[in-house]
Amino acid sequence: MRFLSVRELRGKSAAIWKELQRDGEMIITSNGKPIAILSPTSEDRIEESVRAIRRARASAAVSRMQRQSVLNGRNTISADAIEAEIIEARESGHR
Repeated sequence: MRFLSVRELRGKSAAIWKELQRDGEMIITSNGKPIAILSPTSEDRIEESVRAIRRARASAAVSRMQRQSVLNGRNTISADAIEAEIIEARESGHR
């Protein structure tokens, strides 16, 4: 995967668009740090592409929460305690 700076993107955009279609994703950097992912798509695939990105972000968020719960010792909650939390949330109108 290619990394390119914001400056490169600005200065060589025509060549980069061609390369993107040929080679796939690129990482955009600012001051050497990644800030964005540039990914090819098309008019007929845009919705599918956006859904895939959103699913990936949601999955990553769940993984981060699971790791954090283990680090905080909250991964040992019983099934009964989970069910009680669900019931309480439903009764208070939080769905």
